[in-house]
Amino acid sequence: MQRLLAIAWLTWKAAFRFRLFIVVAVLLLASVVALPILIKDDGTARGFTQILLTYTLSTITALLGLSTLWLACGTLARDIEDCQIQVVAVKPIARWQIWLGKWLGIMSLNAALLFISGASVYALLQWRAGRLPADEQKVLRNEVLVSRGSAKIPTMEKEIEAQTEEVLQDRIKKRPVENAYLPEVKKQIREQVKADLQVVPPGYSRQWEIELGPAHRYLRDQPLFLRVKFNSAEKSPSGTFDGVFGAGVPRKTQLWRSDMLSLAPDTFHEIEITPNCFDENGVLTLTFGNPNTTALLFPLEDGVEVLYREGGFGLNFVRGLTIIFCWMGVLAALGLAAASFLSFTVAAFFSMGVLAMVLCSGTLANAVSEGTIGGYNAETGSKPGTAADTVIIPAFKAVLKVINLAKDFSPVDSLSTGRTISWGTLGVAFGRIILLLAGIIALFGIAVFTRRELATAQGTQ
Repeated sequence: MQRLLAIAWLTWKAAFRFRLFIVVAVLLLASVVALPILIKDDGTARGFTQILLTYTLSTITALLGLSTLWLACGTLARDIEDCQIQVVAVKPIARWQIWLGKWLGIMSLNAALLFISGASVYALLQWRAGRLPADEQKVLRNEVLVSRGSAKIPTMEKEIEAQTEEVLQDRIKKRPVENAYLPEVKKQIREQVKADLQVVPPGYSRQWEIELGPAHRYLRDQPLFLRVKFNSAEKSPSGTFDGVFGAGVPRKTQLWRSDMLSLAPDTFHEIEITPNCFDENGVLTLTFGNPNTTALLFPLEDGVEVLYREGGFGLNFVRGLTIIFCWMGVLAALGLAAASFLSFTVAAFFSMGVLAMVLCSGTLANAVSEGTIGGYNAETGSKPGTAADTVIIPAFKAVLKVINLAKDFSPVDSLSTGRTISWGTLGVAFGRIILLLAGIIALFGIAVFTRRELATAQGTQ
């Protein structure tokens, strides 16, 4: 351990010698101070705080990520190119200890920078919240600066599949379908069945039953928040649609009914529900009345959700920063692994390219979902395949699986909407990101660095 700490200390000295730590710390603090001045919000304290959290944490993640890659590539590749690593390698220290010591040094630098920037964001949020009127403070403490659990409507996947198969078999009996077109026909039927479960026709209402689970035992007399989003096939002249929500069962629970609401489509809305509208089993019955002349569709995935308080914001904020810290661990391992067999310039270019691929994962996912890189042909209404799809699409799928090991955890989104980042989620994130992903990259980097001939490295390489 003493040898690892010695290498880590050398990494700290290099970061201060090249002024990297000071420059990054200044940039992080400047972003925390400048962003509240530059960003535009919807005029509410909740909207401003959500945007502030999103932008500041995203900026902190981006700056730390770039500096981590740069330092990881430079601290090892430069030492090899300038032949300084030979002075260390001839001492009684293993190559893996040099590699791991540098990783620990970079991660300790990240921990210090993340602590400084995170503490600044937290202090800024508390300071601004303390200057607001009491009613605005209550909104923030209940909806943003809080740790909230959630319960959603059932996805009904089994019911959808069963009904899809039933409709498909009935259609085949009436009108046979060629095997080549069978998957596409089944997909269309499935989407229609799913739409029927999501749509609220004009002049009608729809009811959902949401199970709060074990959490209902401590939610008595506690306010709940309904988070909804819907889509509409038609536009309204005002840009919004009217609707009325209700909760509770007569003679079983307390009843709640909202006023007539004017809601914009494709936007999340939060509505407070009075306490004690769920029954003794923790089932909350919700209804929505659609007085409009067009149908509204509430997606099963995120159309209707109930949020409830689970804890305070401070500890949740720390857990969110810890996940960001885990992301930095993967980037540090990636930069060191690249520097283990490449020059500094090439290693930095390679690492930035991998980071760019991660940021473009949405494009990769879209190509995988369409099954082709040819895109959609608007004239023919088809998705033309290419010969390269047989190789590229499987490769995209493999890359997405690796990327999603880290991207499945989004602390920025969770913190900006007041969602709970549980200890279980943090444990799974640590296992996937650090132990699995960063561990595999580290094993590769250490193996390459151990077998590399350092004596042939030249400063002009």
